[in-house]
Amino acid sequence: MAWIETYRSKVVSADEAAKAIQSRDRVYIHPGCAVPEVLVDAMVRRSDDLEKCEVLHILSLGKAAYVQPGMEKHFHHTALFIGKNTREAVNKGQADFVPVFLSDIPGLFYSGQLKLDVALIHVSPPDEHGFCSFGVGIETTKAATEVARTVIAQVNPNMPRTLGDSFIHISKIHKIVESDVPIMELPQVEPDTSEEELEVFRKIGGNISELIENGSTLQLGIGRIPDAVLMSLEGKKDLGIHSEMFSDGMIKLVESGVVTNEKKTLHPGKIVASFVLGSRKLFDFIHNNPIAEFHPSQYVNDPFIISQNRKMIAINSALQIDLTGQVCADSIGYNFYSGFGGQVDFIRGAARSEGGKPIVALPSTARGGTVSRISNHLAEGAGVTTSRGDVHYVATEFGVVNLHGKAISERVRLLIGIAHPKFRDELAQSARKRCWI
Repeated sequence: MAWIETYRSKVVSADEAAKAIQSRDRVYIHPGCAVPEVLVDAMVRRSDDLEKCEVLHILSLGKAAYVQPGMEKHFHHTALFIGKNTREAVNKGQADFVPVFLSDIPGLFYSGQLKLDVALIHVSPPDEHGFCSFGVGIETTKAATEVARTVIAQVNPNMPRTLGDSFIHISKIHKIVESDVPIMELPQVEPDTSEEELEVFRKIGGNISELIENGSTLQLGIGRIPDAVLMSLEGKKDLGIHSEMFSDGMIKLVESGVVTNEKKTLHPGKIVASFVLGSRKLFDFIHNNPIAEFHPSQYVNDPFIISQNRKMIAINSALQIDLTGQVCADSIGYNFYSGFGGQVDFIRGAARSEGGKPIVALPSTARGGTVSRISNHLAEGAGVTTSRGDVHYVATEFGVVNLHGKAISERVRLLIGIAHPKFRDELAQSARKRCWI
């Protein structure tokens, strides 16, 4: 237990720990529900002493005070995946965005292309051997701690102890700030969702569930469509999970015996993920639970690893798809909305899986039914997240089609068939003008 004295020698206040951050440092922040707000708040309080610090992370919850007006000369945020708390700053030019596959981010750290000076992390208290768990998120954080000059940890008894490749020894931590605060939670239902919208998502979930065979392994992205799919899986048997993340809906599926992981070809018996987004109930579920193994993004999101799961089903959302099959999932016109995340990683992995099915899902309309998400062309400025060649299954509330190996004329007809009926004639007329049908 010699590590105990080492641990005690590293305990400081949050303000003292923040003094390790210097001007022009690149600071990595543990993302998702794991954001170490005590450390972030201390960094922001120190802003008058700092110039041109770059703050780097994927999707995060919380205030993100470093992107607020008045912070421009002190902090510059670089988003590897854009969240609600930083979206406005990115689109006003007050923050930047790196389009990158989630599986590639750790490699940018290891290679030094994105050299990290400080990593602010949020971990569980050490076990009897001096190992702290990264808890609700390993993702790109483990890699960050292995290359950063200084690692500052917020140690919190409320952080669950998750298993797998999920630990950092206190000898690798330079400064420790103890805190007993709630872990951030992600609401499971957006409060402004109407019953009509919920019914659309339920129909999409039901359509996708018909593609899922017993014994399949699933990946589900974030959002209302993946949540709707989870709710549609009652009666399925021996499903497995290999997914960059999961949320509260997983608990019921495990407890009801729908998810057993027994038929998985890779890590049988285990849910494999790199982070969770959800509530305290979910955090309690994963605490010391051997059914869940957490691994870094460069492993979980590696298409070669993913493809080793037989009957791999990848389910990801989109904002818009054109009639040729180009998918936009990270921007709305010229405005950046989110990021690549793991969509392409898992679509390519599922495509190479024996019996695998890559699925892109979206409601047929947007803006209260006034705009078709299936369009004759992507909006001006919109980026292609998933290419025509990568797209296989596309699902809306009106059905599912498979575009893989299909010529343009057939793709156009198939996609018009799952568009909202009130836009089908308009889409067909546009396609005929382009000589696509």
